Amino acid sequence: MGTYLKTNMAQSTRNKKRDAEKVLHTIGMNTTDAITVFLTQVSLQKGLPFAVKIPDKTTIAALNEPLDPRSSYQNADDMLADVLNTK
Repeated sequence: MGTYLKTNMAQSTRNKKRDAEKVLHTIGMNTTDAITVFLTQVSLQKGLPFAVKIPDKTTIAALNEPLDPRSSYQNADDMLADVLNTK
């Protein structure tokens, strides 16, 4: 593996770890706690504690659709009003 690729992979890993640590801190956990919970669940469930699937054609098409700028909401109340047609 080239130096450039190794450097980018390391940076990506650091960014993922940093982002995850922010989330974990918000819910009162640290990385060690999260890893312990994950490993405990793998052991209890005899597999990953979430579904791992290869997306089908419909899911891939949906993921590749451009976002409609009208579907952006400034807050949850606006979104709920739109969903409930109460605007």
